[in-house]
Amino acid sequence: MHKSILYFWPFVKLGLTDVWRHKTRSFLTMLGMVFGVGSVISMLAVGEGASMQALESIKRLGSENIMVMSVKPTSEDGGSSSSERGKLAVYGLLYADEQRIKETVPGVALTVPARMTRRMARVGERQYEMRVVETEPNWFSVVNRPILAGRVISENDLRMRSNVCVLTEHGVRRLLAAEGIVGQRIRIASGIFEVIGIVKNEDGGTVRSPDSEADVYIPLTTGTKMFGEANIRYSAGGMEGEKVELSQIIVRMKSVNVVEAGSKAIESVISRFHKKKDFKIDVPLTLLREAERTKRTYNVVLGAIAGISLLVGGIGIMNIMLASVTERTKEIGIRRAIGARRSLIVLQFLINTCVLSIGGGLIGLLLGVLIPVLITVFTDMPTVVQPYSLTLAFGISVGIGIVFGLYPAMSAAKLDPIEALRHE
Repeated sequence: MHKSILYFWPFVKLGLTDVWRHKTRSFLTMLGMVFGVGSVISMLAVGEGASMQALESIKRLGSENIMVMSVKPTSEDGGSSSSERGKLAVYGLLYADEQRIKETVPGVALTVPARMTRRMARVGERQYEMRVVETEPNWFSVVNRPILAGRVISENDLRMRSNVCVLTEHGVRRLLAAEGIVGQRIRIASGIFEVIGIVKNEDGGTVRSPDSEADVYIPLTTGTKMFGEANIRYSAGGMEGEKVELSQIIVRMKSVNVVEAGSKAIESVISRFHKKKDFKIDVPLTLLREAERTKRTYNVVLGAIAGISLLVGGIGIMNIMLASVTERTKEIGIRRAIGARRSLIVLQFLINTCVLSIGGGLIGLLLGVLIPVLITVFTDMPTVVQPYSLTLAFGISVGIGIVFGLYPAMSAAKLDPIEALRHE
């Protein structure tokens, strides 16, 4: 190994001397590799950050969960059109659907029903229309919402139909915005509720959670007792009303292995009792797999686009090396005349090429790491620089340098010594 280094060192030294002798030309040549490597790493970092954000959003929904949601059918599906006034549109999931899922679908661990409505909330002079989630205690274990203060809804609250509520951070800021929030009383529609806790909001992302816009949670039984199941709205054009027993049913399966079979079974069970298509099913596990496939495709496409910059850099190296062969024709002739083998001429020019591509690659690595940091700092867009992208970009830059330097090196080696010595 030591002897090999000693053998190659004169060629490396000669290559470095040649680069230094033509500093401006060498720097301009290396710029192609610098921007090529930098763009490969940066684009992969941006793609990786966006993909990881999407994957994390899906994972938070739970890979063992199946979300069944009520959907207002269109007139073609047999539902009421938006132009109909003075009628009560009845659609969506039923309590009976939840019971059927529990009893007939194999592998179900638990089900969590919920209703979503919008109600006017008041505290003193302050008022705000809040999105209310009427649900059960298990909601907070299925949909992860860290408790910031107080507690969440309990089984006793559900059984006693207690007038209690849990606010999200968003609801607190809009409605109360004061210390000592837990224990305060707020009016929601016609009812007075005691605030028993505060939970963290969904932190955004590319995939919406089941309660992404929630402001307040109340027991499902309390909501049914106080508000009923019909939501009536009055406008200048008349009265519009909807009756939806349940807006959502989140089904947690016992294992990831039975999720896909479970979703098909749930669709079959509900479809049997719903004449119109007034529900839809989302499976986070399926979304996760699709997102992972999209991520791989996205990375390949971004890498290919950025790789074009490396290709351009390689062409620049070939161009400058061909010019170098022309400039050093007489020197090559002298070397060949005193006995230098063709392989040594090839080696000399390839090492020159490697010096350019490796130098450009190293600077490109620094640029590729710096750009994602700046993107994150100035745009809050998540970026992730993966170690494999550094290795890949640098390896490709060196490989392209060798490939594009091979032709000029072989051209130099093939020069006739007599003709080369005559060259001016």
